[in-house]
Amino acid sequence: MNREECGDPAARTGRASGDLRARAAATEAMLRFLEDAAASGARSDLHVHTTVSDGSDTFAEALAQVKERGISHVAFTNHDTTAGLDEAIALGADFGIEVIGGVEISAWDSRRKRKVHVLGYGLACESPAVDALCAPLLARRNENTQWQLDRLLEAGYQVDVDRVHALALASTALYKQHLMAALTDEPYASDAYQGLYCSLFKGEGICARDIEYVDACDAVRAIVADGGVAVLAHPGQLDSYALVGDLTACGLRGIEKHHPDHDLHDQEACDELAERYGLVRTGGSDYHGRFGRIPHIGFGCES
Repeated sequence: MNREECGDPAARTGRASGDLRARAAATEAMLRFLEDAAASGARSDLHVHTTVSDGSDTFAEALAQVKERGISHVAFTNHDTTAGLDEAIALGADFGIEVIGGVEISAWDSRRKRKVHVLGYGLACESPAVDALCAPLLARRNENTQWQLDRLLEAGYQVDVDRVHALALASTALYKQHLMAALTDEPYASDAYQGLYCSLFKGEGICARDIEYVDACDAVRAIVADGGVAVLAHPGQLDSYALVGDLTACGLRGIEKHHPDHDLHDQEACDELAERYGLVRTGGSDYHGRFGRIPHIGFGCES
């Protein structure tokens, strides 16, 4: 899926420079929605990935599951792109589901030398600041995964290259999840899958090479510039609690409290930081379909 499916770049820039007051009002409305959803215990999942990044389900497949499970609101937060969000919002209306346009930006905390993920809510397909920040990141990811594919082929692994290309065509970049799907039919959570993955992509594995991510504060600023609400994703998973103060100064407005990787200690830590910095609390399953361990949308994000 090409980023330019969102429309003409010049037109996008012009629309992005529109009424700042309207954008601020939309941001506050999204913030109120997030607060109300947390307070009411509404059936929502605000962290779902699709084939547009590294998930296995299309928007339509994910929405069918959302409807089946009685979830009223879902946020699609594909990695480093807002591509397809207009389509997803329109599809959601057909399913009777309210779709929140989102993103999950893959970022880096240079001070503490660790990965940080930042969610953005209330975004449209036309999100020029996020696109400008993330387009080079997607290019680096695509190049790196192609390098990993080349290493696998050189080493004699039986890779279904046609499947790799088909999965990449639906996405905005080639991901290592696509490579794994072309290497094995084993379930993600199985010992066989995890053993193969670790042997290739971790430690001294032949594919163990990472990319340069964007600065975490820049990620927050880009989301805010596009009229979105920036939320720190799963801080317990990446141990990014110490960064909350810095990100709040850049415009962070929320923290993901409910997540499958968070235990009671993590939830209490999120509560404490939310109270200290005036942040809204959100919840999401981080669902990736067959390319992840989460069994279904809505899992682990209950209030």
